[in-house]
Amino acid sequence: MAKNRESSSSHKKVVIQIFDGEAVRGYVNPARLGLDENIDLLTVEGEHQLMPQRDVKGVYFVRDFTESFEPERKAFLSRPKLDGLWVRLKFKDGETLEGVVANNLLSLLDHGVQLTPPDLGGQSPRIFVPRTAITEMTVLGVVGVARRTPRRAAAPAAGQPTLFNE
Repeated sequence: MAKNRESSSSHKKVVIQIFDGEAVRGYVNPARLGLDENIDLLTVEGEHQLMPQRDVKGVYFVRDFTESFEPERKAFLSRPKLDGLWVRLKFKDGETLEGVVANNLLSLLDHGVQLTPPDLGGQSPRIFVPRTAITEMTVLGVVGVARRTPRRAAAPAAGQPTLFNE
C-alpha cells in the first residue's frame, strides 16, 4: 500500500494533554485543529483516534516524544521579545499559562489559541489550546511591534511668542 505523501508531511508530532492528566502521543494536521468537535490523532502505533476537544487541555507540538512535554516555565521572567500579544490563559482546572499569540484577533475568536510558551528552547515550541479549555484570557501587553515615531511639533504661527527661545 502506497503512503500518501501529502497527508504524512502535513502531520506534526504532538502530545495531547487531557484534563484527567492523561497524555497521548501521536500526529495531527495543524490546519484542522479547532475546526471539528474532535481532534483526529494518528497515534504512534498507527491508529486513528478521535479525541473530543472539550476533554483536551492542550495540544503540545513537540520536537521528540519524551516524557517531559510541558514547558518548564509557565510565565515569562521579563517582557517577551516576540511579535504579538503577550497573554495569560486560565484553564478550567484553575492552572495558568503565559504565552505570545499572533496579533490577529480574528484568529482568537472561535476555535482556540496557538501560542508560543515562555520556555522557547523547551520541548514544546508551540501549543494549541482549544477554546473549550479556557475560562479566561488576559492580554498583558503588545510586544515586538515597531514604535511609532513622535510627531514633530508644529511651527509657531507668525507673530506668536515662543517659550524658552525655541
